[in-house]
Formats: sequence, structure tokens, C-alpha cells
Amino acid sequence: MSAAITPSLLQGPPLSFSTKVAVQVTVVHPQTRTSRDLDAYAIRQELDRLLTSPGFVRNARMSQFLRFLVERQLEGRDDELKESVIAVEVFGRRPDYDPKQDSIVRTEAARLRARLVEYYSAEGRSNPIRIEVPKGAYVPTCRLREIPHVVPAEAGPTRGVPRPRRRWLWGVVACASIAVVIAGWSTLLYSRRPIAIAVLPLQNLAADSSGDYFVDALTDEIIHDLSVIDGLTVRSHTSSLAFKGQPHNVREAGSQLRADYLVEGSVLRADDRLRIDVRVIRVGDDIPLWSGRFDRKLADVFAIQDEIALGVVNNLRLKLGRGKRRYETSVEAYDLYLSGRAIILERHGNTNLAAIQRFVQAIAKDPSFAPAYAALASAYAIQSAQFPVNHSTDELPNMRAAAEKAIALDPLLAEAHAALGLVDAREGRWAQAEQSFRRAIELDRNRSQTYSDFAMWVLGASGRTGEAVETMRLAEANDPLSSEVQLDLGWMLASLGRYDEAGRHCDRMLPDDSLKAQCVARVRVGQGKIAEAVKILEDDPYTATNPQGRGFLGYAYARAGQREKAERMASNSKFANEQALIYAGLGDRDKTFDALQRMTSVGPQRVARYIAFPEMAPLREDPRMRVLRKNVGLP
Repeated sequence: MSAAITPSLLQGPPLSFSTKVAVQVTVVHPQTRTSRDLDAYAIRQELDRLLTSPGFVRNARMSQFLRFLVERQLEGRDDELKESVIAVEVFGRRPDYDPKQDSIVRTEAARLRARLVEYYSAEGRSNPIRIEVPKGAYVPTCRLREIPHVVPAEAGPTRGVPRPRRRWLWGVVACASIAVVIAGWSTLLYSRRPIAIAVLPLQNLAADSSGDYFVDALTDEIIHDLSVIDGLTVRSHTSSLAFKGQPHNVREAGSQLRADYLVEGSVLRADDRLRIDVRVIRVGDDIPLWSGRFDRKLADVFAIQDEIALGVVNNLRLKLGRGKRRYETSVEAYDLYLSGRAIILERHGNTNLAAIQRFVQAIAKDPSFAPAYAALASAYAIQSAQFPVNHSTDELPNMRAAAEKAIALDPLLAEAHAALGLVDAREGRWAQAEQSFRRAIELDRNRSQTYSDFAMWVLGASGRTGEAVETMRLAEANDPLSSEVQLDLGWMLASLGRYDEAGRHCDRMLPDDSLKAQCVARVRVGQGKIAEAVKILEDDPYTATNPQGRGFLGYAYARAGQREKAERMASNSKFANEQALIYAGLGDRDKTFDALQRMTSVGPQRVARYIAFPEMAPLREDPRMRVLRKNVGLP
């Protein structure tokens, strides 16, 4: 017998608009169901719990494997869950993969099953749903958690004698019992899942816009304060910025940000006074849960941030997790630090030098302010890997000193460990960089920038592109509207040859993002639409001023058969990275390797990132590629 049961959503954190769906269960067996029989949202929540557990966070390839299996099954693409497809899509094997010669899929599947058993026997033992991969198959199944069943004793001589005429009654009781169990599991599921919250850009009420940087950076600081609270998943600043200065509907904003609650408010700064109004709104019914007004001196800005965070926590009935250190710094130092952060967030042109200046000034005002050292180290690391190469000789020693000083001042500051990861990657110390980034993730699992930098500068640069994509998925979950996240995902998927999927991420970038044209054009080349790619890049103003952009244009010219244009661009260029791309398009391996070798002057990770590009794929079988990889510290 099969019946459909659709219990109503019960009490618990109100769901955002995008997740308000009925929980529909087809009764196949009291315990075992396929993924599609349960609500897809519930399955994905369980998948997120698995992938953020320590055992999976430390193994990106296993995480990618599990996500691939579950997502394809939920999409109804069971026919793709076979060894040959998995080998290519997940483990990067060639299209002519032979499972008889390479047992990678079977080996990793066995490890995955063992890890799932380990997880559900320990930290996941009370989860309402269990995801399993049956032995000998790759189509995952989901099981509702078993609850001990007590059979009441029966009296009288008829015990054990079947009563056919009452079977219908037992059927009704069984269905009703399952409905109650499912309702209970639904309540447990929604009460256990992290609450998603987004902080919309605070509105600057000052007469002029000169204080916008302070208001934007203050928004970012509130996001950071909330991100270290257990039970909260906080959307990053870059996603929230999409709503800056725009009228918004609460439910629509909550749906786009995939948030259950929104924090919004305004700031009025006048001389040394601050007035901040803030409120928390439940997305599901547009009801304000809490509001506060803070009319203080500017010097009290840290106390105001703490009170806002505590107000949110108390009104959502959450427990405080590991705490955030309270920094007692001067108003001048904090103001300089915020302005530097605002410059970095702009992502227009080469902003690192201006940001570096602000962070150096902040440290001069307060030599004990750890976040300023961490921000300085990150800015130095990115700046030192830029073209042209006429950088200050003290950049490299300064970046490491700043990162190590940040950790010495605050060993629990996630940004400090992420900064050290960037520094290690800049120097080609790949193992140390990975260790630093994983420590940063342990300290703050909501910081999307950590996932992005780890994926781009360590995993992607070292050729672990599949792991990089899975790490970027975690960044996307916390920062769904970030153009930078969509760009990095697009480039990494293109490196795997998944051009259609890459194109979807390029399309999600904000229209005014300076790198959107490059993202789309690279995908078009991969799709064989080379003439379209050329037109996109020729019409893009940023491409004309950016060496990497010009390199992609020259590469497109070469692929389109316009060799004279490409050769002229290469010979006129002063940038090794631009030449490397153009000569790769022309098929001139000698000049491509020469240009790549000259690129080592800006650090191993820049070369490592370029040789992972899909444009360099034809060179990977060349013996010189092994030598180049060895020179930049790659296996």
C-alpha cells in the first residue's frame, strides 16, 4: 500500500519564502525512502550538516563526491550516477576512463560509506535524516531516524492470531503514527538547522555621502559579530550590498538572500556623536522582532556593536558560541581600519595600495589592533602578486610580519589565520597555506572570503580544482549574491570543462562588475562561440586597460584565426601574463613557457593559477610543465 502524507509545517524558526513548501512523504516503508520521497529542502539541510562536520570539511574531495551524488539524485538524474560519469565529473578523469584500469570511484565510495557510518554513529546520531550510499551502488538513499518501537503485551487466548477484518484499522493507525513521527522529525529538523540572517546595508542619514565608507564598514562589522554566534548562518556583506540604496520588499530580499531574518537600520554621524537605529525583521511574516536605538559618542562604537549582536541573539533565543574578542582601540585607528576595508570591498581597479596606506596608518595609531594587521597582510599578499612587477622591496617581509603579528595579538582571529594562508600561498608554501586556511575556517565557518581565498589561491592554484569548486559552494551558501564568488566559481568550472554551468555563474554577476565580460567571454570560447567572445571583449572597456583582459582578447583573436592581431598584441605587450595567454592561443609552446617562467617574479601562486586555466590545457602533457610545477613548489 502506498499513500501520500502532507503534514503542515509546525512551530520552529519561520522559513524564508523560498523554503515554504509542504513536507511531502510517500510511504514506501516505515524507515527507508529515496531522496525524492522526502522534502528536497530537508535533504539539502542534512547534506549541509554533513559537509560542515569536521570529517568532511577536512576532505574536500569526499565532500564533492557526496554533494554530486545527492544533487544529481534530487534532480532526477539517477542515470548519471554510474562509475564512468562520476570518474570524469568528480575525480577529473579523462572521457575515455576505464574502470577496469582505475578503481578510484570504488575506492572513494568505500571511504565515503565508512565516513558516513562514522558520522551517524557519533555527532549525527540524533539527526532526523540519514543519508546513505548503498554498497555496490551510487544512488544515495535517505532514512528517517529509527525510533525504538515498544509492542504492548496482549492478553487472552487470541494473542498472535491475525485478525483480517482489522487490517484496515492497523493501516490507518500505521499511517497516523508515521504522520506524527514525520511531524516530530520536521520540528526537530527545523529547530536544529542554523538560522539564516542577513544584515542589509545600514542607511547613511548624513547630509553628504562622505561618511558612506564608515556606514558600510560598520555594517560589515555587525555581520562579523553575528557570524561567530553558534546557530546563526550570516550572509556576507557583498551579497547584502546588492540592496544598498535600493527600495526593497522584506520577503523579496529575504528570498534572494535565502535568509529567515533581516537586520536593517540607519546611521547618523555628526562630529563625535553617533545615532544608530536597528531592527530585526522576520521574513516569513514581515514582523519586527526587536528594535534598538543607540545615541552615543563615537568612542562607544564597539559597545554599540556588542549590544546589537546581543539584541539579535536574545530575541532569537540562541546561545552565544565562542566569543569575539573585544578590541579597545582609538576612534582614529578604527576609522582608518574601516576606510581601508571599504576600499577593498569596492574592488575597482588596483585598490590595494590605497587600502594598505589606511591599514598602516591605523596600526600607527594603535599598534595592538590585531584586525588591522590581518587586513594589512592580506592586502600586501594580493598586491605583491599583481602586474607590473615594480613593487616595493619591503612588501614580502612586511606581509609576513603583519600576519604573524595579528596572530600573536589574537590567536583566535579567523582573519589573521586566513591572512597567513595568503602569505604562505604567495611564497609557494602550499601545505602551510592549507593548514592556515583550515584553521581560519574552524574559527569562523561563516566567513565567505576565507573559503574564496582558500579555493582560489591554494586549491585551484595547485590543480585541485574539484575541491576548489566544493569549497566555493560553501562560500556561495554564505554569500549568494557576491559577484566575486560567482566569478571564481565560473572560472573554476571552466577549468574543469563544465562551460555551460560556468556560464550560469558568470551571468549571475552584477551587471557593473568589471570582470563580468571576461568571465562570459572565456566561457564562450570554451563553448566554441569564439566570434561572440571576441565581440564581448572588444566592447569591454576594462579589457583594454587590464593586462589579463588583453591576454584573453589576444587568445580569442588567435583562436578565431586572426593571428596577425594576436601576434602584434603579444609583441607590443610588456606583461608576461598577457603574453602567456596569447602565445598559448597561437600554439607557440616555447614562447608560452618562456612567458610563464618570467611570471615567477610575481610569486609562485600567480604562475600556479595560470597553468590551471583551461587555456593552458594543451600544455599539460609537455615535459616542461612538470619542471615549471616543480619550480613553483607544486607536486
